[in-house]
Amino acid sequence: MTIQTSLAPELDIEGIEQVILPPVRDLGDGFRVRRALPSAQRRMVGPFIFFDQMGEAVFRSGEGLDVRPHPHIGLSTVTYLIEGEILHRDSVGSLQAIRPGEVNWMTAGSGIVHSERTSTENRASGGKLFGLQTWVALPKEAEETAPAFSHHKAHEIPFTEDAGTRLTLIAGSSDGMTSPLKTWSDMVYADIAMQDGARYRVKAEHIERAIYVVSGAVEVEGQAGTFAAGQLVVFKPDAELVLRASGPARLMLLGGEPLPEKRHIFWNFVSSSADRIEQAKEDWREQRFAPVPGEHEFIPLPA
Repeated sequence: MTIQTSLAPELDIEGIEQVILPPVRDLGDGFRVRRALPSAQRRMVGPFIFFDQMGEAVFRSGEGLDVRPHPHIGLSTVTYLIEGEILHRDSVGSLQAIRPGEVNWMTAGSGIVHSERTSTENRASGGKLFGLQTWVALPKEAEETAPAFSHHKAHEIPFTEDAGTRLTLIAGSSDGMTSPLKTWSDMVYADIAMQDGARYRVKAEHIERAIYVVSGAVEVEGQAGTFAAGQLVVFKPDAELVLRASGPARLMLLGGEPLPEKRHIFWNFVSSSADRIEQAKEDWREQRFAPVPGEHEFIPLPA
């Protein structure tokens, strides 16, 4: 049985609070995203306020990704690719190619602008693009921190392997490991690759936790129900359970301590203050944000 519901009362699996099936959105030219957060059922899991699966997209020769410069405030963005490459540019002067297994961590704080494109070389040959992009809301005291960027190669990211399960810790702490990324609150973000029949015990190390099934399917050991690719499975606080892969599977584990204040979100802006959102909107209209070196385009503020 595959559960296709987002309503907790319909669930009959111990330890599971919600299952959300995100809608697929076409951003143009066949590039699709599946947005798990925010949703009508749930806005955040721990400090995570935005979760997108990008693709899988296939670009022909001469095609590519072209996300023009756009602003952010009050959050950190995390870009993690499974396949393909993105060329990142931002207003603090960063120019960085992002490749599979690497971690791109950009803290917007008081305001940053960035673009995401396919490089000239990759555009000529075409290829695939598949990955995850998440936003982590900053604690209130860090919302106006200076914008910053860090990039970590795949070999810098800690991992552990056991009996067919490999966990790569992208950010935060879990399973006795701590990621080298500088985070602003308690959190976990991990890539879990499982062979057929492999198991992973979801521990109560963080208050809020969820898994997003990237590929394959998993079940809760000892209970009926299978969670398939494209589903966000939210666990109840303090619940500990064992996931078992039904065939090869890949999951993203996310969560952490929830922020005490409500977060407002408009377009690419996140803040604990509605007035701060309005100020950011006005600043972007008037082009008061620092520009991205080498870029001459921008995405206008939505109506």
